[in-house]
Amino acid sequence: MEVNQAYISPNTAETDDEISFVLDLSENDPLFQKKKKLLEDVGIDPKGSVALNIASNPDHLKHVLDMMLKRARIINLNEIELYFGGADFSNLVDFNSPRNELEALHSVLRLIDCSISNGKVKNKNSLQEIRNATVNMIDELGHKYGEETKVVQDSSCEKEECLLQWGKSNGLHTKLEIAYVEGAGRGAIAKEDLKIGDIALEVPVSLVISENLVFETDMFPILEKIEGISSETMLLLWSMKEKHNSNSNFNLYFDTLPAVLNTGLSFGVNAIMALDGTILLEEIVQAKEHLRNQYEQLFPVLYENYPDVFPPELYTWEQFLWACELWYSNSMKIMFSDGKLRTCLIPVAGFLNHSMCPHITHYGKVDPLTDSVKFPLSRPCNAGEQCFLTYGNFSSSHLLTFYGFLPRQKNPYDVIPLDIDIAQDEDCEDAGRMSDWDSHMVRGTWFSRNNGIFNYGLAPPFLDHFRRARGPISRTKTRDSLEIEVEILNDLRSTFEDMMESLGGEELDDRDSCSWDVKLAMDFKDLQRRIVSSIITSCDAGCKLLEYELSRCSE
Repeated sequence: MEVNQAYISPNTAETDDEISFVLDLSENDPLFQKKKKLLEDVGIDPKGSVALNIASNPDHLKHVLDMMLKRARIINLNEIELYFGGADFSNLVDFNSPRNELEALHSVLRLIDCSISNGKVKNKNSLQEIRNATVNMIDELGHKYGEETKVVQDSSCEKEECLLQWGKSNGLHTKLEIAYVEGAGRGAIAKEDLKIGDIALEVPVSLVISENLVFETDMFPILEKIEGISSETMLLLWSMKEKHNSNSNFNLYFDTLPAVLNTGLSFGVNAIMALDGTILLEEIVQAKEHLRNQYEQLFPVLYENYPDVFPPELYTWEQFLWACELWYSNSMKIMFSDGKLRTCLIPVAGFLNHSMCPHITHYGKVDPLTDSVKFPLSRPCNAGEQCFLTYGNFSSSHLLTFYGFLPRQKNPYDVIPLDIDIAQDEDCEDAGRMSDWDSHMVRGTWFSRNNGIFNYGLAPPFLDHFRRARGPISRTKTRDSLEIEVEILNDLRSTFEDMMESLGGEELDDRDSCSWDVKLAMDFKDLQRRIVSSIITSCDAGCKLLEYELSRCSE
């Protein structure tokens, strides 16, 4: 997906006292039509601008920043934020999620910085005031949603320190150190106070593990003849052998990798059984079946035909699964200077842990001037604080399966997809609004700010699907429409009560004595129960609201 580009248009040709800020919504955005409609619904011209009078008073400056943020929040919405946004679209111009807020604030910050650097602007004091206010909002966001770090003092990071020294001797620059932190294993800690824009880590391309390394090996002429094999699979096979190579240039990197990676792909039978009734059960089973099929397509053929290149003892199923877990949990997509996107392993960067409100959000592109991958800060990180990265907008089921952990913070991407037949009614007057979703989902209703009639903390497209099945959609408090609402909520409550029953009762066993995988499975199942329970509770509360309104209709 193309990133929405923010740009500034200074109207200095017309007046020396006014600047027009323009945030452009890319027409290549897959959600372009929905976002364009949203902007229009809240009274924002998609092609319009926000004017700043250079000689403005504080109230006007606050108004300008507020108007830019309203536009930027909608432009930076992702699909899930848009889906759960609410029937009252004005909700979407306010705070949505830490991710969306940080992206919106940085869209504004880029505009301001571009204007300040414009030599034609004479009085930059007003611009600087808006910039200061934006930076303060970013800092406040971090304080509100950031995660505390407790460093384990008696732990040794000797191997990790050797890796850092190796990196520095080969051109790596960093303002981070590696330490063990409670509840997260190893993490990257800021050695000094870092501000927005500071480069926390810079890794030269020469230290990046990418497909180019495979091209130089004796296995490449063999692998390139296999129809349909990807460069990622080649790299995976290369790493299975390279980690045992004592002469490898990346020997110190492989030494820091754990012998067991403990992702959902390594779940044992007891953990799989504990997932019964959850969406994660099918996800893990399908992923492991896919990997097993992939392995059996390659072996034993490769090590029987080319035992010198693919030694059988290095290419067992267990070794293959370990390598899969390594690449799933540690790899990054990097755009190289030649314009090609490659899957890579980046030494030291793998110590950056994930957060719902990370410090580093924009990375993954080689700087052609320095021929390096840089990790700049999107929000401040104080000395001694853990510096977080974003792995992506993933559900907890995905993070558990491929990374081996559950987020400590509430995750807005924890959705339960629903198998619902979608029948779009093109004649429905509401069809052109927000009904053109090809799938539906639910999440914990604790994320919703609208629990009133016609909302109930649930996604509007989800509710409208059931309304549309019963006739034209109406959001007026007539007896007929209220009775339809009661019918919908009763049906939904029954559906989710069945789902809750399939999840079973909460296990009361001592989890501290359980194996790591069973504990994670039980924790995930608890999360699923909380989501389903919140929906049942919201349906109950909605029915009570509707019963009260119906009683008023009878008066």
